Amino acid sequence: MKVEWKTCLRVGISIFVLYLCILYWRNVAGVLGAVLGAAAPLLIGCGIAYVVNILMSFYERHWFPRSASALVCRTRRVTCLVLSAVTLLAVLALVIVLIVPQLVLCVQLLLAELPGALNALVDFVESLHILPEDIIKFLDSINWQSRLTQIINAVLSGIGDVAGVAVGVVSSIFSGIVTAFLSIIFAIYLLLGKDNLRRQFHRLAGHYLRPAWQEKLMYVLRVLDNSFHRYIVGQCTEAVILGMLCALGMLVLQLPYAPMVGALIAFTALIPVAGAYIGGFVGAFMIFTASPFKAVVFVVFLVILQQLEGNIIYPRVVGSSMGLPGIWVLAAVTVGGGIMGIFGMLLSVPVAAAVYQLVKADMNRPAVRPAAPEAQPPIV
Repeated sequence: MKVEWKTCLRVGISIFVLYLCILYWRNVAGVLGAVLGAAAPLLIGCGIAYVVNILMSFYERHWFPRSASALVCRTRRVTCLVLSAVTLLAVLALVIVLIVPQLVLCVQLLLAELPGALNALVDFVESLHILPEDIIKFLDSINWQSRLTQIINAVLSGIGDVAGVAVGVVSSIFSGIVTAFLSIIFAIYLLLGKDNLRRQFHRLAGHYLRPAWQEKLMYVLRVLDNSFHRYIVGQCTEAVILGMLCALGMLVLQLPYAPMVGALIAFTALIPVAGAYIGGFVGAFMIFTASPFKAVVFVVFLVILQQLEGNIIYPRVVGSSMGLPGIWVLAAVTVGGGIMGIFGMLLSVPVAAAVYQLVKADMNRPAVRPAAPEAQPPIV
């Protein structure tokens, strides 16, 4: 094989750049972090546009698809974008209205009832006669209400200077609002001009990439898009079903906060594997403020519902569409959560499913075998 000097030059430059990146990794990491921080609104906007586009494409397929009216064709995209935004905002507002007021009420109730519960616990321990008399007298002399007030004040005063905290909070809120505003504006531009962007991307890929590389790139992007689309649609559908079943079962069992806990379970179920248990922990805590016995009943009911959902509902709604074995789902969630928290849990499963599908397709691809040599006449 003939080796050209250009190939050697490229390899040498690549090795030298890699050496510099390893040697000055802290500086490189700082530059990459600064670039990612500056591009955060654009990246968040891309994520928002991708999620909204799923619902927007659904509306576009059903908003007078056979109409030949110029007005309908001209306003279809804007109308579907507005409908998608209104739908998502309505769902988010419904979840907030159902969860936040009840959660605040439960915390207030817990703080009001906790001193009495602690006194009852002290009386119960005293009736068992397992502690010395001096400890019992010390526990009886404690005013739990004042102790809780002192703890809360200590926590609040330990946060720091009021002015410094206020400045930090205001700065964080303002930065978050600016980032969210820029992300939404960028997402709107992406959604309104997605056809032009698609054509421009294909032109760039066709101009700078060889046909074989372009075909591979498009295949990888199609697999990624298919995995994320199926995951988002399936996970949302499964979350809605689980939340409705949870609320219905709680109404049948006459458990308190049924609509709120059902909405909470549906919202947290968007996190694979561990999401419903996170919502179940918060729901059990809130029910515990009303009745400890009903909290135990709720935990038993949620465990049974989770088994039903994991063995019947999830495989039909999400599992079969993702094509990812359960052990790899658990591994992806664990690794993604360890790297990026809840956001990593949300991204890890579709990324792992796409990688699994790509590797599986590559492994099942028939290998090109060398042609068999022609039979040679025997040497006499």
